Amino acid sequence: MPPPAPRTELMPSERVLVLLSCVLSALGSSLLVATHALWPDLRSRARRLLLFLSLADLLSAASYFYGVLQDFSGPSWDCVLQGALSTFANTSSFFWTVAIALYLYLSIVRALRGPRAGHLLWAFHIVSWGVPLAITVAAVALKKIGYDASDVSVGWCWIDLEAEDRVLWMLLTGKLWELLAYVALPVLYLLIRMHISRAHEALSEYRPVLAEGHGLQHPSSMADKKLVLIPLIFICLRVWSTVRFVLTLCGSPAVQMPVLVVLHGIGNTFQGGANCIMFVLCTRVIRARLCSVCCCCPQLPAEGPAGPPKATVPTKAGDSQGPRWAPSELAST
Repeated sequence: MPPPAPRTELMPSERVLVLLSCVLSALGSSLLVATHALWPDLRSRARRLLLFLSLADLLSAASYFYGVLQDFSGPSWDCVLQGALSTFANTSSFFWTVAIALYLYLSIVRALRGPRAGHLLWAFHIVSWGVPLAITVAAVALKKIGYDASDVSVGWCWIDLEAEDRVLWMLLTGKLWELLAYVALPVLYLLIRMHISRAHEALSEYRPVLAEGHGLQHPSSMADKKLVLIPLIFICLRVWSTVRFVLTLCGSPAVQMPVLVVLHGIGNTFQGGANCIMFVLCTRVIRARLCSVCCCCPQLPAEGPAGPPKATVPTKAGDSQGPRWAPSELAST
């Protein structure tokens, strides 16, 4: 039997930072779930998808927390259990993240509505839960999940580094979908942003009228920023695990650098916290309701679930052009 792989030692300070990231991610995911449960009028289809992403991130944070807390030093039954749960949750999180981007693209750019949108949600469920479950069950059945010496993790278990086909299973249980998300998310959000920009240009002659009548910032302005930040934050969080994955395959000792280890640990575990910041704290209508519940700020004027009231834009006779989206598509997301 070959000797065990050299172990990446975790310093107590590194473990504390990653554990704190797990806790913040779990709290952020829980807050997203709570807002969905508290306010039924905010349950748009996009936020329903965000609910399922939050559930996946919550399970991911919990399983990572246990793995980092245990800091496995060898194979064991709870190592396999933790590795299976984190593999399923992490892979599912990738699928739901891309599913949200795809749904926004289809609903805003392609004007997907009605029964077709409902059928698409069912397809998202089948793919985003079914594919990760099938991959995880196969990996456990074939005994591919196990101790990885923290070279491709930060204390938790993932793919056994002693497996001959470990690279294939690392790709199937996460890295392949992560790399695809690096490409799909920027492309989809860029297409959405370009579509919105063209819609703004089509309405440019009415902007002075709207500004004088309402004195409000266009409700899509924050959405425009989010369309840039969402893929950027995802890549910034996840890229460190990809860097350590490549370094491990190359046999480089740089994989054990403390900075890389901490960035990898925070990046893999903080996705739920990042989503909470983007979709709760940076979403005006939800932030206002949370403030009113906590009684820490004056209640804002009543507005619909999708954000500020929208002005009616006059249309020209015979004008066949116009944006196929409304600000409500993005304001609550």
